[in-house]
Amino acid sequence: MFGTKYRLEVKKRDFLLHVRLFGEIDHHSAAPLREELDRLIMKERPRRLVLDLSLIEFMDSAGLGLLMGRLRRMREVGGVLALARPNARVLKILRLAGMERFMEIDGSHAKGGY
Repeated sequence: MFGTKYRLEVKKRDFLLHVRLFGEIDHHSAAPLREELDRLIMKERPRRLVLDLSLIEFMDSAGLGLLMGRLRRMREVGGVLALARPNARVLKILRLAGMERFMEIDGSHAKGGY
């Protein structure tokens, strides 16, 4: 993971996998992050994967691709993907890309909640 600007924290309960992401999701971090998330999905086979984006400082189109790929992976294992607490900048990117059509997005953090 040398040179990447992210880390993650994983919590499991029953068929829920909650992953809090820290740092940046860009073309440098997307590939190793994808590998880690796919490994977790295939190992745990959750019914629901929640990616907590509250501590993501930056995300570009590689991040959008990462999210769409994990959505596809979750559908393959019979689960759903939800995004939690993106900051205002990340939420704007998600909305501009129309991501709410494909997955649940909790924007409460951007609105001052939580």
